Amino acid sequence: MRTVDLIVAKRDGHAIPTDAIEAFVAGVSSGSIPDYQTSAFLMAVYFRGMETEELVAYTRAMLNSGNTIHLPALASEIKVDKHSTGGVGDKVSLTLAPMVAACGLYIPMISGRGLGHTGGTLDKLESIPGMNVELSAAEFERCVADVGFAISGQTSELVPADKKLYAMRDVTGTVPSIPLIAASIMSKKLAEGLDSLVLDVKVGSGAFMKTLPEARRLAKTMISIGEGMGCRTSALLTDMNQPLGRRVGHANEVFEAIETLRGEGPDDTTALCLALGEEMLQLAGRSQGEAKAALTDAIESGRALDAFRRFVRAQGGDPRVADDPLGILPSAPHKLKVRAGRDGTVSAFDCAAVGHACGVLGGGRATASDTIDFGVGIEVLVKIGDRVKQGHPLFKVTYRDEAKAASATALLSDSVVLSDEPVASRPLVYERLDKNS
Repeated sequence: MRTVDLIVAKRDGHAIPTDAIEAFVAGVSSGSIPDYQTSAFLMAVYFRGMETEELVAYTRAMLNSGNTIHLPALASEIKVDKHSTGGVGDKVSLTLAPMVAACGLYIPMISGRGLGHTGGTLDKLESIPGMNVELSAAEFERCVADVGFAISGQTSELVPADKKLYAMRDVTGTVPSIPLIAASIMSKKLAEGLDSLVLDVKVGSGAFMKTLPEARRLAKTMISIGEGMGCRTSALLTDMNQPLGRRVGHANEVFEAIETLRGEGPDDTTALCLALGEEMLQLAGRSQGEAKAALTDAIESGRALDAFRRFVRAQGGDPRVADDPLGILPSAPHKLKVRAGRDGTVSAFDCAAVGHACGVLGGGRATASDTIDFGVGIEVLVKIGDRVKQGHPLFKVTYRDEAKAASATALLSDSVVLSDEPVASRPLVYERLDKNS
């Protein structure tokens, strides 16, 4: 099938044969297919979608466009990971990986940088002095085998076709395509050589999926790809209509992750880590009761915190951060509070605005070359349903630059909606989905 025939077939709503999809992805990778044909195909997919068989072939072709992660020393062990679609204050990976590793599973976690208003796991980890999140394949394998997990960035050899296709989507208006989003995410995750994968699909004002139907469609699409490629996959649809936990910002979120590993974290952060951890352990064959008991013991015994300490040491960071985060993590010198302008009940957040405010302080990138200030951040002092009086503090801001703080404060002041009526709290987990859903 010529490339033009493939484009025409998809334009007209027909399924593309597997060998034609494989040839297309190979041509994109090699550069033999021109950009104008690649963009035409992506736009056809944007409007016509892909069937499950096509998506599995497309994802597998992207995965096979480069190297995959091999962990021969762990061939007989269960390897599992979690992927979040991104949110504000989402530091779950930093807590969840050591919790699950302390329960005997292995987590080879490839993570990313910040995107838009959402923070990136790699950026957060780099707030720990000395931390190396760009591991070689040998370093990555050694860390997973020795500690139980590793968290590192995507190398240039891992799924290179996705890099090219994503860059093309970014400039052709096809980023919002759910099949293309799902294939991009799953190609990178399945390159880790996983036995099972749990998806945390965020829903709400701080998420990329704003509504439950959108989130449900994305989750089901990713589950179908994972299951079609032999990886047990399930998803939790979780709330992102308010920041997760109390802290937003890089060092700020590492601090909260350590608090949670000590058993002292905010209720919502702790509950979400336990829910996702139980799901990961259940996919590995444990009962819900066994999973819950194992995770609780991992925290109460200190084994989860010790796994985090060993992970930091293995990746070059200062392991004292596990015991003295305030002394080791960077912090900007100035603080201010954003206060309520009137009495009322917190009824809603513009959650994305909170993320943008952290970026304005210096905790994000406007361009790829920007340097992040790890020490700035925001502490969220209220939750939806809380009753406040005029002057009650809503946020505490840690900042370095007065002008940036003023801009961030304006965003934060407008991000909270106060109501005169009582407001019910929101569920943290809306629903669970698997291949049978």
